[in-house]
Amino acid sequence: MAHNSPNNISIMRRKVGGLPYHVRSVARFLLDNSSPLAIDAHNGSWFAKQATQCPNTNKTPDILFSWLVKYADYGLVLPVLIESMEGKHIELDAIDKISLPSEGVHLNKHGWFDFRGEQLTPDDNKHISKALLKPSKANLTAACCGHTWRHKGKGINRSLQLREMRLSTQINWKGFTLRAKK
Repeated sequence: MAHNSPNNISIMRRKVGGLPYHVRSVARFLLDNSSPLAIDAHNGSWFAKQATQCPNTNKTPDILFSWLVKYADYGLVLPVLIESMEGKHIELDAIDKISLPSEGVHLNKHGWFDFRGEQLTPDDNKHISKALLKPSKANLTAACCGHTWRHKGKGINRSLQLREMRLSTQINWKGFTLRAKK
């Protein structure tokens, strides 16, 4: 909010006013942990051993295509591979639009991707490439824990934004599809 603050003060107040709710929600989930990941209580984040290389570097568009045709739904949490000059990391995002005629999904933060994982909306930064990944334990773990990889190996873990922490609480670790509604 500090970097992209709205011009309207009432919108800013409303966003800041909602922070305690979101922080408490994430904290409750961390305490009632149903995830296979460990909790770093000092930092309020997920913890797991980091792989020596970024998972899913060899993308399989046909497998992702068939998986998305079957399971794509609004609110489904998906991993997005971010590659830049500094290295690689995986972020969490969620589907907010689905276009079956054009075989594409729109994610809240990262925009449009086709069902094969290719980014359809150009990014402002030409030095960053993004690819949609099929959810797996390896890449969702890397995204939840903030693992990064540089050209010479592992990098320092990045801190997840509150929105990514909220998304990490919505992952169905048994099948990676949407949870059954109660």
